[in-house]
Amino acid sequence: MHSADGRIRFMDSLAWVDKTYMQKHKEEDPQNLRAMYYPTLQMYSTHGDTSSKKTPWEAGVAFLIRFGRRAGISLAVYLLSYVPYVGRFVLPAASFYTFNKAVGPKPAAIIFGSAVFLPKRYLVIFLQSYFSSRSLMRELLEPYFSRIRYTKDQKRMWFRDREGVLFGFGVGFYLFVKIPLLGVLIYGIAEASTAYLITKITDPPPPPAEWKDYAESQVRWKNKHEFLTLPLDKLDLHNIRHHEKAKQNPRTTELEGKKFT
Repeated sequence: MHSADGRIRFMDSLAWVDKTYMQKHKEEDPQNLRAMYYPTLQMYSTHGDTSSKKTPWEAGVAFLIRFGRRAGISLAVYLLSYVPYVGRFVLPAASFYTFNKAVGPKPAAIIFGSAVFLPKRYLVIFLQSYFSSRSLMRELLEPYFSRIRYTKDQKRMWFRDREGVLFGFGVGFYLFVKIPLLGVLIYGIAEASTAYLITKITDPPPPPAEWKDYAESQVRWKNKHEFLTLPLDKLDLHNIRHHEKAKQNPRTTELEGKKFT
């Protein structure tokens, strides 16, 4: 579980990202700059909506079910890999199924073709690294999700729609975090980098009163293809366009419905 210190480091890093961005573009028209993240996000409570909060017992059972299912699937795949004739294709097929969702069918097909000729131990290490990097990303993103409360289905779709970027981001840090002594330093860098990543794969948050509509709007990464084609010096362009659109269509906290005269 992510510590309170980790949440503080995440918010401090987010404030630093906003400050650095403003300093970098201080000579530009403020109307053309992206909206800030830290000032609004720090207004959100880390406890969120406690009305549906799980008890420690319920949280523990959910944890055991989730990881028990993963352990069962892993054990089944491992045992099936020893089945005569078809066993050699089990791990490559599992690799294809796993990476098809993250990187697409073509790269996954290349992985499958290569995996057929690789020793089994390399495939096990490969899959282990993938799932471990996913767990690392969920841990690094916990400070964000502790403030912006998504439903279970919304959160699953949020990760699925950004799976490729999160995998590329997480696997690099996972490999370095495993280095003795140096890993602690790398983990701190990963926490700071996650704050920067949030400003690229989400829109700036609105005031806390509007969090439900915001959470629903962020499930799909609307600017994914546009963002991935931007040059490195234009990565904030999609934030600027979102800011301009928000000015043209300002949010309102008034509830739509029956109006009385």
